[in-house]
Amino acid sequence: MESVARSDSLKFDCLLFDMDDTLYPLSSGVNLACRKNIQEYMLHHLNIEETEVPKMCLDLYREYGTTMAGLKELGYEFDNDKFHEFVHGRLPYEVLKPDPLLRNLLLSMPQRKIIFTNGDKAHAIRVLSRLGLGDCFEGIICFETLNPPLEDTTDDEAASRRSRILCKPSLEAMEAAIRIANLDPNKTVGSSTLVAGADHALRSIHNIREALPQIWEEGGEYSQQIIQSNNAAELTVVQA
Repeated sequence: MESVARSDSLKFDCLLFDMDDTLYPLSSGVNLACRKNIQEYMLHHLNIEETEVPKMCLDLYREYGTTMAGLKELGYEFDNDKFHEFVHGRLPYEVLKPDPLLRNLLLSMPQRKIIFTNGDKAHAIRVLSRLGLGDCFEGIICFETLNPPLEDTTDDEAASRRSRILCKPSLEAMEAAIRIANLDPNKTVGSSTLVAGADHALRSIHNIREALPQIWEEGGEYSQQIIQSNNAAELTVVQA
């Protein structure tokens, strides 16, 4: 892919993008299908009482960032890859369509762009491929990046780390992403006026230019440049 020339005068040098329900709308139904699969996994593979599953699924998500992380914290033992295969492998990816408007918008941004998702690598690649955004990002920080496999050991501390899942929105996960992506946290998008939950709120990712014009500030001629690139480029998972 041809790259946008970067300038030290840019206010921000790297943009981390969430993926699910961000690069595509919640109305797609993917989120609902994912939650349904998680609940089925809890019911049929972890033998959790059916009447408890819906509330437990939501409560763990709110407390731990993902239901999966919460289940691990409660002591449920299961294979991470098999969980992801069950939950994500059966999603209706066909509802996601190429988004040329978003593609051009992303390619006009002169900064490095990295996906930061709690999802697994295979899921991230499928989503970006369906959206036609595979070559718009430098790499992916995903489940495998934040939770690399540990060597078998009898050490209690290592065993505890192996059972605990690192994920957003924990501060530790954010710090790990900053380290892994090798970015300057002082050069990120923000606002001097804090509000509950977020600095900015967008109804759609397509409104990002209006909501955050500072992304393109001081970008010179490259700020408006649309890049023609090969969408078949493979994404690189950013490793810790």
